[in-house]
Amino acid sequence: MQKRRAGRKKFHETRHPVYKGVRQRNGKWVCELRQPNSKNARVWLGTFARPDMAAVAYDVAALAFKGDSASLNFPHAATSLPRLNSRTCSVRAIQFAATQAAEKHFQTQRDASSEEGSGSFFWDEEEVFNMPGLLNSMAEALIITPPALQNGFNWVGGETTVDLNLWGN
Repeated sequence: MQKRRAGRKKFHETRHPVYKGVRQRNGKWVCELRQPNSKNARVWLGTFARPDMAAVAYDVAALAFKGDSASLNFPHAATSLPRLNSRTCSVRAIQFAATQAAEKHFQTQRDASSEEGSGSFFWDEEEVFNMPGLLNSMAEALIITPPALQNGFNWVGGETTVDLNLWGN
């Protein structure tokens, strides 16, 4: 799902094409969120190495400020994110929780990819299908004289009553 284009048409687009609240700045991904019921108050959530980390931080802050009505980047992961209340928690606590959740997301993805790489099984097709033996037997088949020629079959002559079963008995 593509987001709508930004209102600034003459500047280079820096927003992420999929994740809300995420934009690129100096080669890194930053995340910020507007505070509800405040005209120009923005909450800076941090700078991240990857856009999905910034998106997780945005989700934590959006849940804190807007609750269940928040529009999230990862709605399926909302139950695993920390729940804070913006009325009872400070902005600093929300920023900290968002950063921690992003780091935890990065750690779980890195751990999953390392387990996937170490736990993968390598199939050696040459061994499974006995490729050297198969190739040898195919080469032998090209060299062996067909049984029909061994019986003295006359290929040049026309009519014959000899069975033309090439490899059968």
